[in-house]
Amino acid sequence: MTEGAGVRAGELPEDLTAAEAGMWQAFRNGTVYDLSSGDAVVDDPHGGHPWGAERTVRARIVCWLLLDGPPALAGRVSSLKLMGVQISGSLDLAGGTVVPYVEMRRCRFEQDVLLPEARFTTLRMVDCSVPRLEAARVHIEGDLHLPRCRFHHGIRLTDAQIGTDLMINQAIVHRDHSGRSIAADGMTVGQDLQAELLASHGELSLRAATVGVSLSLRGARLSNPYERLALNAPQLTVERSLYLTPAGVGAQAMSGMTPAQGVRIQRFACEGGIRLDDGRFGDAVDFERARFTLTDDQELSLRRVQTPELRFLGEQPVRGRVVLSGAKVVNLMDRADAWPGPGRLHMGGFAYENLVPRGPFPLAERLDWVAAATAEYNPEPYERLASVLRAGGEDEDAREVLLAKQRRHRESLPMAAKLWGYAQDWTVAYGYRPGRAAVWMAVLWAAGSYAFAQAGHPPMKRGEHPEWNPTLFTLDLLLPVIDLGQVGFWQLRGAWQWLATAMILLGWILATTVAAGATRLLRRN
Repeated sequence: MTEGAGVRAGELPEDLTAAEAGMWQAFRNGTVYDLSSGDAVVDDPHGGHPWGAERTVRARIVCWLLLDGPPALAGRVSSLKLMGVQISGSLDLAGGTVVPYVEMRRCRFEQDVLLPEARFTTLRMVDCSVPRLEAARVHIEGDLHLPRCRFHHGIRLTDAQIGTDLMINQAIVHRDHSGRSIAADGMTVGQDLQAELLASHGELSLRAATVGVSLSLRGARLSNPYERLALNAPQLTVERSLYLTPAGVGAQAMSGMTPAQGVRIQRFACEGGIRLDDGRFGDAVDFERARFTLTDDQELSLRRVQTPELRFLGEQPVRGRVVLSGAKVVNLMDRADAWPGPGRLHMGGFAYENLVPRGPFPLAERLDWVAAATAEYNPEPYERLASVLRAGGEDEDAREVLLAKQRRHRESLPMAAKLWGYAQDWTVAYGYRPGRAAVWMAVLWAAGSYAFAQAGHPPMKRGEHPEWNPTLFTLDLLLPVIDLGQVGFWQLRGAWQWLATAMILLGWILATTVAAGATRLLRRN
């Protein structure tokens, strides 16, 4: 009988060690094969305590079981369930098809786990120590679970296809030779990608990845301070929400939920840049209480992101930039103290439909927010804010925003135009406060009427003049174009002549500024 025939008949190969023979029988039974000692210190797969031959199986035998293992015992389903086992050699399943269920808990791998282009039903590695997981283009029909594992030289899941969930909660992942902790460009996850309380030391790359439900980085710590990006995820598609928010820590914490009151929490923290350019998010992007540590040349980039809701509720970055250029959101939920200062906020082409401030966000601070995003004058952010306020029924605030836009524009004009701008501002506030014109007119009319009542006014021609009326005379001077039949019949000399000239000029200035304001108002409407 050949060795292959013996295996298919269920016979034990002759060269197995005692540990491997026990694993072989547990595989046929579908039971957990546990080689733990019961001592928590000794059993820690991440500790330095050596595990001897009694706890070690060869990777070649594990591959044999998974790719061409013996049949299950009657009434059983074969599966590989290991606990507290050390795997020597490289576990190489590249290109293979693994049908049995695979679960490894608190195991220690001496060399890399190689799964490129392999196919699994479900793969779970929980609290394991792995030098590196190489799984480009792996195809998993069900879940891929890697919680609490430690990967010393990174994870590669480029173009991987995960049928349901990918879970890497509480995993610790160190960088590979290229500086990446997790390389998952082009990966597809059918349902949730949970990376809560993840510790990533290097670049987490999710370029053009697709997540079928939500992506949770609650409580994660991403660290890549010496490179440009800690999270590199342009063209990321998430059908529901991206969470960069706090997570509960400890036994009471519940994954995927907001931590209950009294539960100790850990915030999402990122040391290094974040790139989410051209991302598509079906429900929301949530930065509540997130902490960003950036250098001057790093940025939180949300260029051209599209999402129904952006919750910008994290801590204000002390350095670096926040870029929202071209982003489109429906609801912008934010706090006044979450945004960076002048020169570090860029919002060119940023479109939002509703403002939902969390806490006080007075209009003066909202105007400072717009000003911080426009190092040089740009009308678009002001017009966008005014449009949103007007749509929300806050017409007075919208006018204040447009007035602030005109004042900002005035500072970029040459001196003559700037002086004319000041005149429009003082008189009718660029047309946004038209009631000022009536006040100025009333003041000038009253002052002129009183002054001209004291003036000498000999007629130009005797018998060809109306009765002297200083009130109508002043009004005739102030109203351009309209003739009230007073000016032109009386002779004024000296200071009175200069006063009349000043009244005419002031009348023209008032009329011109009112016309300019009315034109601007009609154009806006």
